[in-house]
Amino acid sequence: MSAADAGERPEERSEIRVMVVDDHPMWREGVERDLAEAGFTVVASAGTGADALARFPASRPNVVVLDLQIPEPNGVAVTAQMVQQDPAVKVLILSASGEQADVLEAVKAGAIGYLVKSASKAELIDAVARTAVGDAVFTPGLAALVLGEYRRLNDEPEPAREESQLTERETEVLRLVAKGLSYKDIAERLFISHRTVQNHVQNTLRKLQLHNRVHLVRYAMEQGLDDGTPES
Repeated sequence: MSAADAGERPEERSEIRVMVVDDHPMWREGVERDLAEAGFTVVASAGTGADALARFPASRPNVVVLDLQIPEPNGVAVTAQMVQQDPAVKVLILSASGEQADVLEAVKAGAIGYLVKSASKAELIDAVARTAVGDAVFTPGLAALVLGEYRRLNDEPEPAREESQLTERETEVLRLVAKGLSYKDIAERLFISHRTVQNHVQNTLRKLQLHNRVHLVRYAMEQGLDDGTPES
């Protein structure tokens, strides 16, 4: 799916504020350059976890493109702290590792997407655009891994939430989110606009006191709303 399909037009990219965090200067500068040339506003960069956290409050990024293997604190810890400081921020991991443990730790910390560094420039640009509007974006194969793991998790029960607060349409959208459908696919399935899907998801997150789409998927699975049957 292209960035335009994700509900973002090229002229809107300048409104997306991006921070790039990687301890390899040449790689970091390359990512910054690619994103800037694509029209995004790169507001900050950092080479260590400490620098990233120090620059985060003032730079106010919408999306953080973050490597996992950075000087302390590492990418997982940085993700958790950023999401805690600003639940609206979207963290997209860009890592050389595609190991299951690394992916799951990042997602548990609050990352909404995960790309391996073998991804193309076009895939990165598309991922940043989609992440900015709330889509969970993963390198092919990793999405199934994450969804499958959430079905097996047996964490401590979370505080009870009033599912009855959700409208019929919000519940319908939540069920499709749990099945792994993108916002674009949900919009087409329900004959509504991409923006309307976003609004339903944001309202559901607020009502259920959840931070991002990844947490929403997990909640829906715990409630059995995905029926255990993924859809394409």
